[in-house]
Amino acid sequence: MTFSGKQSVDAHKVLRSFYVSEKASTGISMNQYVFRVFDSANKSEVKKEVAKLFNVKVKQVKMLNMPRKRRDLGKHPGFKSGFKKAVVVLEEGYAIGQAKP
Repeated sequence: MTFSGKQSVDAHKVLRSFYVSEKASTGISMNQYVFRVFDSANKSEVKKEVAKLFNVKVKQVKMLNMPRKRRDLGKHPGFKSGFKKAVVVLEEGYAIGQAKP
């Protein structure tokens, strides 16, 4: 038995949540939506799952690895863990309703 291509992946294994920040909310007016994604996710998986989950056409996906940041708790040094995020650009005329600022 042979398989062509990769097995389908569920949205809950690719997308974590919307990424909320001032810069991300200004991108909504330009059809750009920002999601936190799992470290193992890639562009094609994100594109497919966003299109399927929100019933939109995805034009482009940009992936970024955010670095960890140092946070001190009193005199004990610590780190806020890094994460991966995806900037999804939609085709004209499409929007994601849950992401309105």
